[in-house]
Amino acid sequence: MSFHFSKCHSVLITGAGRGLGLAMAKELANSNQRPKTIIATARNPVASKDLQDLSKSFPGFHIVTLDVASQPSIDAALQEVKSIVGEDGLNCLINNAAINISTDLNTVTPEAMMKTFESNTVAPLFVTKAFLPLLHTAAARETGLGIHRAAVINMSSILGSISCNWGSAAAFKSYAYRTSKAALNMVTRCLATDLESEGILCVALHPGWVRTDMGGPQADLSVEESIPSLLAVVASLTEQDHGGFKDYSGETLPW
Repeated sequence: MSFHFSKCHSVLITGAGRGLGLAMAKELANSNQRPKTIIATARNPVASKDLQDLSKSFPGFHIVTLDVASQPSIDAALQEVKSIVGEDGLNCLINNAAINISTDLNTVTPEAMMKTFESNTVAPLFVTKAFLPLLHTAAARETGLGIHRAAVINMSSILGSISCNWGSAAAFKSYAYRTSKAALNMVTRCLATDLESEGILCVALHPGWVRTDMGGPQADLSVEESIPSLLAVVASLTEQDHGGFKDYSGETLPW
């Protein structure tokens, strides 16, 4: 599936050291319609040979160290990204970094809940808040809503859908992960209401259940089935999608 990011000058992906984040960075870098600037962030990018190889192979591919759960790390990354994008600002922020601690009713702990909430819900909000000046700069240069102007894409999950956590769809037990993604959906809608007038698109996306370190070997989709389709959806987002919750095929999901 083809996707067109050429009108989007810059993309930043959090949690790009492995899994879905790395797959998105690879797919964008190898595209003929790639953004001029791709910024891949990771807590420990030195440990990701794939990221290092991408930065050597593609001009405009930058690696930035970022621990999304650390405000000093966010502040330092912001300064680095600012020097990369310059006066053009940042067009697309993809909040992908997340954790999943397996927690059913018997094993869930306050610590697991708080740690997951910190990474999956609080961190995307404060990363977005920190990078807002760069998104504003990009938004001031264009009109309409979409990645050609300025966008915040929060990687959510169907597991965060309250409507769907019933019957057979409730088979996956994880108090911490499900709750954190439901809360991320609310963060997305809150951002959407606040940033619409400033020309910044905000959407929550579900990539599908993908075979990654987090998704596990039993997941439904391969990375190759999910990521190109997901990026095609991101590229096609308009004002009609603002504040919405969609999956990798573009289908609207229930909250």
